[in-house]
Amino acid sequence: MIITFPRKRPSRSSTSESGIRERSSPREQSGRFHKSSITRLLACLATALAVTAGLFVVQTPAASAADITTDLGITSGGDVVAGGGRAFIAGDDQLLVVNANGTRNAGVSLPGIQSLAITPDGTRLYVALRDLNEIMELDTATLDTTREISLAEYPCPTNLALSGRWLWVGYGCDQWDGGVVGLDTSFGHLSRPIQVAATYASPKVAAAGNTLVIGDSGLSPATLTVYDVIRSRATLRGIIDGHDYHTGLLGDLAITPDGSTIIAAFPDSAEYFAWDTTNLQKVRAYGPDPTAGYYLPVVAVSPDGTLVAGGRGTKSGLVVTLYDSATTTPVYTGTLPDHGASMDLQSLTFSGNDLFAVWKDLATHHLHLWRLETGTLPESTLTLTAPSTGTGADILTLTGRLTMPDGSAPGEQPLSVTRYVNDSAELTREVTTAEDGTFTFADRPRSAGVIRYDVIWNGSPTVHWSTASATVTLVKAVSSITLSGPETGTVGTQLKASGVLFQGGQPMGSTTPLKVLRTVINSEGTVVTELPHPRMIIFDGRFTFTDTPTEADEYSYRVEFNGDRASLPTTATFDVTVEEAGQG
Repeated sequence: MIITFPRKRPSRSSTSESGIRERSSPREQSGRFHKSSITRLLACLATALAVTAGLFVVQTPAASAADITTDLGITSGGDVVAGGGRAFIAGDDQLLVVNANGTRNAGVSLPGIQSLAITPDGTRLYVALRDLNEIMELDTATLDTTREISLAEYPCPTNLALSGRWLWVGYGCDQWDGGVVGLDTSFGHLSRPIQVAATYASPKVAAAGNTLVIGDSGLSPATLTVYDVIRSRATLRGIIDGHDYHTGLLGDLAITPDGSTIIAAFPDSAEYFAWDTTNLQKVRAYGPDPTAGYYLPVVAVSPDGTLVAGGRGTKSGLVVTLYDSATTTPVYTGTLPDHGASMDLQSLTFSGNDLFAVWKDLATHHLHLWRLETGTLPESTLTLTAPSTGTGADILTLTGRLTMPDGSAPGEQPLSVTRYVNDSAELTREVTTAEDGTFTFADRPRSAGVIRYDVIWNGSPTVHWSTASATVTLVKAVSSITLSGPETGTVGTQLKASGVLFQGGQPMGSTTPLKVLRTVINSEGTVVTELPHPRMIIFDGRFTFTDTPTEADEYSYRVEFNGDRASLPTTATFDVTVEEAGQG
């Protein structure tokens, strides 16, 4: 489901076709490879990513059978962040929202959407709108815009990093025009960009605590520049020179939540390197993977800083490895086999201790969402009970319970409920558990068939999300119509009749219009006329219709209901004797 929200300034149109040039990939910018060379390298030189020590591969748990991958229906972008039990994905002028289990939740149309950053509590989302040269802040609960910050002097915002009240923006439309600006989000609409650095191209940025790291993605070897952030100033702390480590181009950049360690990934390197941000010395490496190939790698750090995830596409599919951040020991490996075309990993983020990854099919260019369950969080349990059978007119009552891993009461927790009718999603709503985790909700599907309810709890930073389903088989309800009207009438005088449509014994309206047929039998034969549709009150099934007889005779009025998704057809009639005025 894609919900389109109107922009605050409707007079502003998207400039996605304005002629602004798309930023070249780092390898194209560097001049080292031609595009055709890239294609050959991706197709021929990349080989499978795996952990070097074979014993570690055997000992690490494999990807769960519950891991899923879903075609997102977009072909560009792909940045993903997670917070508040949901994931947010940018691409094709859309912000897509999915639940913790990877199912589509909602979305909003945003022209030129490029990069995302989310607050730790998951309540605010920052969006870089490259084509509009602005940063937009959204309320994640409603997807409403809460603020817009212009970056007219720093065009093409492309990469975002958030730390405390500071939002750092890497910008740049082309070569030699990149840079980084900082926005103090505590100033609301009065926030003014503070320029930090100029770069060759739009740089990668990472920030935590009072540390800001800038990686120029257009140069090889890549250089990482580290800054101290004190009040409203970013002061140079030092430089990590790529020549010293033979790093090549920068693929991805991350930082631990305490700001103590930088983790960077390079296409030409078999390892994910980590540097101490205080002394700027390399302290460890995750991997290595001697067969990494030339696919762009991605890297992410868990919210508590205990885990590092690294991965990339390979000749045989996708591989993501989860490492203990302190010891570099692999603790999980997730694989997604080749499906017949090259698969390139675009972005990676943690949702609790699980992972969301976005990858591109290089044959169709479609982006896909890959959800990986790492099994490193304790499991919650969700149950759901529903009636087994009923009719399409019934109000169904469903009950369930959310249970924490230690059996403790979860308190009030929001649950997302989706109703499916014959496998087609029709309605999503939210219910809240009681303090003890129990919940009850009622629903009237207004349809026969197989009705499925999926309930999802999106989890917490310390407890894994859970889901439960229940199905109900409904048959069409028996319908009936009651009619009331005058027994006699006068030529030229309006007759008024009323009635009620019942479905399953209860007054109920329908979107299927009723039909009224007037039958008159006289010396010339039988004349049947369809009258205009009666006026109907949809909610409780009441309706009225009128007719003005033009001749004296016996009239019969027949009301027909052809049935709908919930109920069977039915009819009702009543008769009226119409006389000339003054007769009788």
